[in-house]
Amino acid sequence: MIASQKGTRDLLPPETRVWNGVERTARGVFALYGYDEIRTPAFEATELFVRSVGESTDIVHKEMYTFTDRGGRSVTLRPENTAGVARAFVEHRLAQAGGVHRLYYVGPQYRYERPQKGRYREFRQIGAEVLGAADAATDAEVLVMLFDFLGRLGFTGLSVALNSVGTEEERPGFVEALRAWFSSKEGLLDADDARRLEQNPLRILDSKNPKLAEWLADPSLPAMIDFLSADSRRHHEELLALLTSFRIPYRIEPRLVRGLDYYTRTVFEVTAQGLGAQDALLGGGRYDRLISDLGGPKTPGIGFAIGEDRLLDVLPADTRETFLGEGSPQVAVVPLGPEDVAEALALAAELRRGGIRTDLDTSAKGPGRGIKGALKKEIPLVVLLGEEERRTGTFVVKDLATQKQDECPRERLLDEIGARLRPSQAT
Repeated sequence: MIASQKGTRDLLPPETRVWNGVERTARGVFALYGYDEIRTPAFEATELFVRSVGESTDIVHKEMYTFTDRGGRSVTLRPENTAGVARAFVEHRLAQAGGVHRLYYVGPQYRYERPQKGRYREFRQIGAEVLGAADAATDAEVLVMLFDFLGRLGFTGLSVALNSVGTEEERPGFVEALRAWFSSKEGLLDADDARRLEQNPLRILDSKNPKLAEWLADPSLPAMIDFLSADSRRHHEELLALLTSFRIPYRIEPRLVRGLDYYTRTVFEVTAQGLGAQDALLGGGRYDRLISDLGGPKTPGIGFAIGEDRLLDVLPADTRETFLGEGSPQVAVVPLGPEDVAEALALAAELRRGGIRTDLDTSAKGPGRGIKGALKKEIPLVVLLGEEERRTGTFVVKDLATQKQDECPRERLLDEIGARLRPSQAT
């Protein structure tokens, strides 16, 4: 037997109904806010991620799936999708169209990390990017849209953790202050954090080393907000005012930097109630220099990415049950003999045209087998079709929950079944 690769998994029915439900909700909400879907390749030139994500980040330093293809080119399976969207924006000269571009994506990403609960080497993300808008109102609307999406999925107690990481011009002073603060602790840092302090001190604030937790909580540790320019501070304060007006709960997290080098100004994480210590559902931020760094015109941007695997793991139970039910058949058509199969096919087609999700048992081995199969699939209604039904045009409709069955003329069958279906199963 050939098994799936470590860190990957197969998504099987009926669980795929839940995935489809979440993605369908995302597409619906994003469309309401004026977003269109973009689909980029699953692999890109390695240089794209080195230049955009940052060579000193953990993603580039030790998590990318990078290989040399047969043409001698270094290519990488995408570890995140913002860089690919930015590359497509530049390559196809979307800036020439002017205006604001609102784009979303749904698809797999790849990182070589130790597989654990909720984390995979092939994982899926739902994300969105806004390109061409630099104002704080756009930041606020992105968060309003996220609260709308997550609220429709049933999450409660939503809150935003916020910080401003300033601009490329504002960060040198903060970086030097960080280096100075950590200089007395260099000998106590592990190899990864020592590398971060040397190559890009901002990354040390994103360290997963639990030994650093006490130092990072020290109030004497420099905070980026103290190094912001008047413009960046104004942007940050305007965002906070807008979130207050939209009644979006937020808290300032001065150590929040996220794990990517392209972020500028606003960075955020959205958390939900009842998820324990790991309460973050997603993260994102502003990246006003990424497009120009990749050779395009100066174009501000902001975006976010949701780990779909994690989202499905913590999806509220009521929402999960709803999505599972939405994809299940509502009625089973059971032909009693081989001579009834053709009529059963025609009847099933008629029900489907009427919007009824219909399962067809083509085995034609009698009512017992057909009803047993419908029970196993949790189908509530069965239509039995035999010689008598074909002759009279009147079919037997059996409710498997109550075991009650009635005869129904064919011309009224669609209306009768629609009336019997429970509200939760309506199309």
